[in-house]
Amino acid sequence: MNQTLLGFIKKELVQSLRDPRMRIMLILMPILQLSLFGFAISNDVKNVRLAVQMDHSDTVLRHIYEHSIASGWFIPVQNEEHDAYRLIESGQADAVLIPPPGGFTKALGRGEAVLQLLIDATNVTKAQSIEGYMRHIAQNVVADDLKESVVSPAIIIDPRVLFNPDLETSIFMVPGIMCMLMVITTMVLANLAIVREKEMGTFEMLISAPVSKSEIIYGKTIPYILLGMSNFPLILCVSVFIFKVPLQGSLLVLFTAALAFVCMAVALGTLVSTFCKNQQQATLAGFLFIFPMIMLSGLMFPVENMPDSIKWLSFVDPLYHYIGLMRNIMLKGGGVQFVTTHILILILMTLVTVTISLRRFRTTLL
Repeated sequence: MNQTLLGFIKKELVQSLRDPRMRIMLILMPILQLSLFGFAISNDVKNVRLAVQMDHSDTVLRHIYEHSIASGWFIPVQNEEHDAYRLIESGQADAVLIPPPGGFTKALGRGEAVLQLLIDATNVTKAQSIEGYMRHIAQNVVADDLKESVVSPAIIIDPRVLFNPDLETSIFMVPGIMCMLMVITTMVLANLAIVREKEMGTFEMLISAPVSKSEIIYGKTIPYILLGMSNFPLILCVSVFIFKVPLQGSLLVLFTAALAFVCMAVALGTLVSTFCKNQQQATLAGFLFIFPMIMLSGLMFPVENMPDSIKWLSFVDPLYHYIGLMRNIMLKGGGVQFVTTHILILILMTLVTVTISLRRFRTTLL
């Protein structure tokens, strides 16, 4: 091999691996991510929140509900809300079993076997799995209760799919992709903002100028908040008019949620930049943050499937809260309690991140 080329290759390898931060990013982080996602990511639908409207004398329906909970696919929901639609709209339940008038047991005695199932279809894959699970459980339970090897009459699960009646994947995925684009265009740009100044040497001019460290940070981040918010109307129009994603909620609430998330993404990008010395490190660090955020956000895999030991990571993931807000506002209309809770969480995350960034930022060259 050409000795000059070999020397350049050796120099680049030594230079890249000399920095302990680069060694952590290149070696340790991939191992941690692979271990984390190996446990967290699963296509199996579990921990479905199931509610039921039944009388205690309705023994067959009670057995169906008990077998559903015992199966491990479903978890119980305390049915304090009498309106089944409100249970799903508010996010308290993913599915609700509704018997025919007089109860499911009496309906079986009359030769009728129609059991209504309301399903939240904002997650298409999850909705399809819920219907399949419930059909299987109901048929087995009725066959066992009637002591027959062949179910007679045949059990008819009458699904009522809410918020995405045609089960279109685009309606479920597009709001999540909108959120992913927002985090890429805001966090990455903000991450590179201060690092670029360090690498180009213009950081000295900022330090010598009569400005405080908070003014430097705000001056470098506020433009990216404005840029991020300027992209949002375009992304929203494409989603609504091209992909036909319904917009059930208020535009004002939608923009408020977007602003809370953009501020959080820019603040996080700024915090990451305080750990980096050059744009190479900043780019790699941004990727190492964004990839786990996407995987743990519920964009492609239901958060409910994750083990409890890992699930808490989703709750500290700002993308998880923003995707939940977008899907809730656009598809369900935006429940007041749900929207308020998640926007406040994003605001709190932003304040904490900005505080840490200000403490880490130094008005001297690193």
